[in-house]
Amino acid sequence: MNCGLRYLSSLGLAFLLFGFSDAVSAIRAESPLTMVVMDPLAAPLSCPCVEGYAQRKYEVLGDYLSKKLNRPVKVVFTESLKLAADNKKFEQADIIVGKDSVVRFDSKRISEPVEAVARLTGKDGKTTQTGLIVVRKDDPARRVDDLNQYRIFFGPEDCDEKHAAALQLLKAHQVTISDRLEVSLACSDGACKVVELGDGEKTAAVISSYAAPLLEGCGTIKKGDLRVIGETKPVPFVTAFVAKRLDDALKSEIRNALLETGLNAEVLLALESQSGFVELEKDESVKKK
Repeated sequence: MNCGLRYLSSLGLAFLLFGFSDAVSAIRAESPLTMVVMDPLAAPLSCPCVEGYAQRKYEVLGDYLSKKLNRPVKVVFTESLKLAADNKKFEQADIIVGKDSVVRFDSKRISEPVEAVARLTGKDGKTTQTGLIVVRKDDPARRVDDLNQYRIFFGPEDCDEKHAAALQLLKAHQVTISDRLEVSLACSDGACKVVELGDGEKTAAVISSYAAPLLEGCGTIKKGDLRVIGETKPVPFVTAFVAKRLDDALKSEIRNALLETGLNAEVLLALESQSGFVELEKDESVKKK
């Protein structure tokens, strides 16, 4: 092949490569991703009762990811993946951000395998939450050991901090637990039952640590109505997941984009976060399989 033909061949190859790359970019730009938000501190899923708290604006994160990934990102808010799927709020969830145990539980219910890629830090820099055992302010119980023969309201099975972690704490203190657990779907339900039953029964409830400021702030209970007598071990809080069906390159791009949120002041402010999304613990691969 002479020099002229080699030159033309090189030009043709370059055109094909760059043309293909542009075509791929164009396709990606037109292919939207769906980010499902289940974070209980997201503005649409919470209440504006406590200034500067529980008003996370995930639309800002959606815009940020759209620019980083060069494709539209649709943001959908829901408390339940199954309910949202049944109501046709989305066809497929590509990115899911919510309470770690709830997302894992829900993803199995809709048969959408997911994998965790990053965790969101709160204003305090933590990525964890705990369950708090509360009683009435004038209840005789002073510590977890005193709860034998108490009627205890737990959280649902998908909320580790109010269920599995709470059971572990009570068993560690040799508190007898009924085979038929009483479950309150919301922290407010359990807290209100304890207050309403008053002196009539020995009662306690397990609430999420993140919910404690909201119960008083929103007027669900009066300040000082309840007293904390026990706290569970920390469990993961808000975690970002990606659908396993996504290709590895895209999953890596999403993860890297999330880990760079700590450098974006606008996103940090919108998410009420100290450092944005951060790396998972090193032992994540052996957790919650």
